Amino acid sequence: MGRGILGDIKSAIKRGRINITDHADEELVKDDICSDGLYSSALHGKIIEEYRDDKPFPSCLIHGKDKMGRHIHSVWAYSREYDIAVVITAYIPDPDKWVNYEKRK
Repeated sequence: MGRGILGDIKSAIKRGRINITDHADEELVKDDICSDGLYSSALHGKIIEEYRDDKPFPSCLIHGKDKMGRHIHSVWAYSREYDIAVVITAYIPDPDKWVNYEKRK
């Protein structure tokens, strides 16, 4: 049994095997999230939603915190074929839309 999508994503991050989509890049700038904060939040975060049927690769929503303690949501996909983690989007979640930042209201 494999380590699962989160383990694959974390391994790819640690090895620098990351692709950030243009959309994710725009959202990171909009919410003032630096790449180190994004990576740290994913490395220490947990999956709160899985999207196994996403195309072209399965993906998941990860909740974590950056080093300043800000809550960050990021959607990551992982390609086994290319051994790369793909950042689909990332944002600072609206607390009015989430219960403990981990369950949709």
